[in-house]
Amino acid sequence: MSDASKRVSEQVASYYDLLKLHPSASVQQIRRAYRDLSKLYHPDTTELPEALATAQFQQLNEAYATLSSPERRLTYDLKIGYSRLSVVQPSTDLNRPASAARLDSAYLDPTDRPLSGGELFALFSLGLTFLLCLGLVLAVGLMRGEITL
Repeated sequence: MSDASKRVSEQVASYYDLLKLHPSASVQQIRRAYRDLSKLYHPDTTELPEALATAQFQQLNEAYATLSSPERRLTYDLKIGYSRLSVVQPSTDLNRPASAARLDSAYLDPTDRPLSGGELFALFSLGLTFLLCLGLVLAVGLMRGEITL
């Protein structure tokens, strides 16, 4: 390993730091950051010394290869101690009334988006199907004489 690549690897703590992203970054954010930084550090287009640019570009490629693959990214995240699973923590202020408590539950997210038109249509279709099935059960029961009104 050359001196330039040693200096680059000492400066960067993680692939996320190299790409200037948070570990919760989306695939699109990773791709965009890689594209922008690769233009900056590519040995043919940069003003940096060639050895430093080559080392930085290689490390950038390695970071992108790891973070763009879901399996490799999961392994890397576990290695650096980052977990995508959020655990609901108990409130630290137990003297606060329940009405003032912030909703931290994964099931009651106040920032959750509204349902789209397609999702509303799917829910309507499921509800209608359920009602028609109940109607069919009642009709068959009446015809067989198993249900009397």
